[in-house]
Amino acid sequence: MENLHKPYGPYERIVKRPLDFTLSLVALIVLSPLLLILTAIGAIAMKGNPFFVQQRPGRIDKRTGQEKIFSLIKFRTMSNAKDSDGNLLPDKDRLNGYGRFLRSTSLDELPELVNIVKGDMAIVGPRPLLVRYLLRYSAEQRRRHDVRPGLTGYAQVHGRNGISWEEKFRLDVEYTKNVTFVGDMKIIFMTVVKVMKREGISSETSDTMEEFMGKENKAMGKIQ
Repeated sequence: MENLHKPYGPYERIVKRPLDFTLSLVALIVLSPLLLILTAIGAIAMKGNPFFVQQRPGRIDKRTGQEKIFSLIKFRTMSNAKDSDGNLLPDKDRLNGYGRFLRSTSLDELPELVNIVKGDMAIVGPRPLLVRYLLRYSAEQRRRHDVRPGLTGYAQVHGRNGISWEEKFRLDVEYTKNVTFVGDMKIIFMTVVKVMKREGISSETSDTMEEFMGKENKAMGKIQ
């Protein structure tokens, strides 16, 4: 894919990564008591491992032209409850009260501070989605991976899971075209407000977010 990302500005090239690293490391230290408490409670509420670890695509590597795949870590919000045939129950049945609390307060995202310190993610950027979505993006939608994925992002503060996939990707790509310090600070401030109001946690038709099919797959009614 042709890289249409505009030349990196001084903030994106020099300041953003060191600032993300410093702020996230400080946050991990300050929030360590809370993280320990949530880990203990999660182990009880989820009857086992309180963490959810899943491979996600990161920023496109300029050398290979492919997204870097990394292991995202969050607090688990859904149990592993299965039906009589051994299949996982629907999301709404596995999302218990504790999980809903974590999602509504965005506390489930806190372990991603580790991903930011490691360099997999940024504080602000498009949210990291599923690896299987990579084959479903249009060339324009894939541009969301021109930058590191974020703990929060432009689409997150303009609807989160309450907007369509097409609108979400449009906002993601819009962000990659204009990464600035002031813009990031605005997104962080708006994120705090959204979290306090607990807005956009679920889509209109799901307790989480519907599968992204891509235009061709959606029309054909199949999943790759």
